[in-house]
Amino acid sequence: MPIYLLYALLAAFATGANIVSQDALLRLYDGPGHLWASVVFGTAVGLMLKYVLDKRYIFRFRARNAAHEGRTFALYAAMGLVTTAIFWGFEFAFHAWFDGARSMRYLGGVLGLALGYAAKYQMDKRYVFTGSAA
Repeated sequence: MPIYLLYALLAAFATGANIVSQDALLRLYDGPGHLWASVVFGTAVGLMLKYVLDKRYIFRFRARNAAHEGRTFALYAAMGLVTTAIFWGFEFAFHAWFDGARSMRYLGGVLGLALGYAAKYQMDKRYVFTGSAA
């Protein structure tokens, strides 16, 4: 399978995990800051899942030791700050534009993640998983 198709498939899987995690948290918690809590929780789930998938299937990366793994994850997460801003921007913009409609907020999140992941691949290839197979 071409790498771009595999990346798109794994990105779609991580996106689904993010949105499902957000929705699950909202169903369990409706207190103060529930919307922010759900977005942060979904982002964390998506980040960790995407890291494992990218590391193994896209970049075929193997850390030399635990410290190397930690530095790699920290750099991966740092590169994700830019893409998280895109994702959150879209999600919260759709939330505002469509009067808080949950489905439209999720659509904004999906669009933001798609754009963010397209940029993230390039950043990860150049700065995070240097020397990897992809």
